[in-house]
Amino acid sequence: MSTAISAKQVKDLREKTGAGMMDCKKALEETQGDVAAAVTLLRKKGIAAAEKRAGRAANEGICDAYIHQGGRVGVLIEVNCETDFVARSDPFKNFVHDIAIQVAAMNPLYVQSGDVPEAWVAAEREIAADQSKDIPEQARERAIEGRIAKRLKEICLLDQEFVRDTGEKKPPTIEELRARLSTEVGENITIRRFVRFELGGQ
Repeated sequence: MSTAISAKQVKDLREKTGAGMMDCKKALEETQGDVAAAVTLLRKKGIAAAEKRAGRAANEGICDAYIHQGGRVGVLIEVNCETDFVARSDPFKNFVHDIAIQVAAMNPLYVQSGDVPEAWVAAEREIAADQSKDIPEQARERAIEGRIAKRLKEICLLDQEFVRDTGEKKPPTIEELRARLSTEVGENITIRRFVRFELGGQ
């Protein structure tokens, strides 16, 4: 039987490692709520390896533009790093372009869950509660949290699975890719902002 993971456990692990909310939740589930084991698991996956770099200023980087075939969708994105040397490197430039393609394909609304307005969460909770009203009371709150987590994964860029085939059995999340690059180049990497244009959209 799986161990119920509380929102506080997830929050605490996120603060400890700097990893994404969904990655923390999955790590806690896989380790049956063992925080130390979850930290180790995240580090093995390369997610928490950039923990100590997370607070360092990332004031360099690049803006990239991607136009989808046919010119119906366009994306502008800014990704930051610490030095101009890394900003000019192929791994960094390739990462930024891949993320622009991700935004074009998956249409996220926010970079991370912390950017989502409280009003959106409240409205989503109301919808989830209505959809879960037939579930037994003891399991209802967990079902509601599960529905909200699923929606956050859809609209938050860092929690989305990468759309390109990496050859891995389970596609990495964008947060996992960001953390891997941070480990590879030895700098703090942050996806600062993006905007997606779609022909005929608002």
